[in-house]
Amino acid sequence: MIQPLRIATRKSALALWQAEHVAALLRQAHPGLHVELVPMSTRGDEILDRSLATIGGKGLFLKELEVAMQEDRADLAVHSLKDVPSQLEPGFVLSAILPRADSADAFVSVHFANLTELPHGARVGTSSLRRQAQLRAVRPDLQLLDLRGNVNTRLAKLDAGHYDAIVLACAGLERLGLADRISSRLMAPEWLPAPGQAAIAVESRAGDTRVAELMAALDDPETRLAVDAERAMNEALGGSCAVSIGAWCVVAEYGLTLHGLVGNAHTGELLHAQADSNNDVPVELGRTVATMLLELGADEFLTPHQN
Repeated sequence: MIQPLRIATRKSALALWQAEHVAALLRQAHPGLHVELVPMSTRGDEILDRSLATIGGKGLFLKELEVAMQEDRADLAVHSLKDVPSQLEPGFVLSAILPRADSADAFVSVHFANLTELPHGARVGTSSLRRQAQLRAVRPDLQLLDLRGNVNTRLAKLDAGHYDAIVLACAGLERLGLADRISSRLMAPEWLPAPGQAAIAVESRAGDTRVAELMAALDDPETRLAVDAERAMNEALGGSCAVSIGAWCVVAEYGLTLHGLVGNAHTGELLHAQADSNNDVPVELGRTVATMLLELGADEFLTPHQN
C-alpha cells in the first residue's frame, strides 16, 4: 500500500482552506495519491493578547508544524508565505510555491468605502507595522488599534463596532468566500504588500525526494521568481514583524521590477526604492533594492524599538 501524504496545518479556517487546496491539487496531479491533513495549534494562534513582534514573530506559526515533520508525524506543511521567515530552520526547504493570488491589502469597513471617506480620528484596526506605517503616511489623524485573531474574529470585531475599518489581505478574504467584505483595494505600487503576500508555500524536509517529486507539479516558476526577490530584500534588511517592510515584484518578459518600502509605524515616514533585473537573478535584485533603501537611511527605521 502506498504511504499517505500527511499535511501539517494550522487549525484556522484560512489555514485549513489552504491545506485542502494543496491536497486537492496533489490528488489532481497524482491520481491515486492518498492525502490527509494533520491539523495543529501553534503558539502564534494561541497567544492573541500581544503583538507578534513582542512574542517572537511570525515563526511562531511554523515551529509546531516543523516539529511534526521532524518527528515523522507529517510529511509537509502548508503556510501563507508572508508568515514564513526569510531563513528557514536548518533541514527544511520550500518544495513548492503556488501561483500567487491578489497580493493587495483590503480596506474593510461597514460604513465607509475607502480610506479617504473615514472621518477625522477614525479607529482602524491592524497589528501589522507595515500597514500602520502606510496608513499614517496617508492619514496621520487616524487612531490605529491592535487587531489579532483569525479572519472571522477580526471581521466580528469590526461588525461589533470596535473599529471604523480594518485592513486585511484580499487573498485571505477571497479564499474564504468573503470577497464581498472588501470595501476597496489598497494596490501596489502606491501601497505595498508584505513580502510573499498572497502566495501559498509548501515546506518539507530537505532531502525528502518523494515529497520533492510530488510537489514539483505544484510549483509556479513565475511566482517563485517574484517572491525570491521580495524575500531576499526582506532578509537583507533583517525583516521581521517588528519592522515595517513592504515589497512587490512584477515579472514580465523583459525581466523583474522590484518595489521596496521601509517605513516608521509611529511617524508615517516612508522610504521607497525600485530596481529592475533579468529574470535569472531575483536574489541579487532583492539585495540591490535593500542596499538602495539603506542608502536612503532605512537603517534608522529598522531597529524594532523605533517602530
